[in-house]
Amino acid sequence: MGSLGTLLACVGEWRGVNRLYETADGPADESDSQVRVSLVLGGRFVRIDQRWAREGVAQEGSLLIGHDPQANVATGHWVDTFHMGRNVMACTGDVRDDGTVDLRGGYAAPPGPDWGWRITVGRDEEGGLEIAMYNVDPDGNEALAVRATHVRA
Repeated sequence: MGSLGTLLACVGEWRGVNRLYETADGPADESDSQVRVSLVLGGRFVRIDQRWAREGVAQEGSLLIGHDPQANVATGHWVDTFHMGRNVMACTGDVRDDGTVDLRGGYAAPPGPDWGWRITVGRDEEGGLEIAMYNVDPDGNEALAVRATHVRA
């Protein structure tokens, strides 16, 4: 069972590249990415604020993460200017042994059924900060939608 310790160690400024995939086999729309990791309520929560661009248009997103270590239940609230509009995506999941937070939420996709969304936040092999997001179709199939990799600024 993991803890938020990995993310607590990431407090500060990060810079890198955001890759947005419109389709699983298509090219990525790449842009510079800046991330700020902050403690909230004395470290009970971690907030990740990210800035990137989509086709040259500035975008922002924010993820507030909490964790109940006794039950190993992680919770998150995702908001962004690109996808969520004025809605909040509530997510639940866990923290892996390596400290990666793995959250799942969902969003409406009218006129069809809702789709799922999966967010992982953790450290990569070089010690950088990686944020990955996956679209999950109604049948449970995942496709990479975002991969953002960062080094300390």
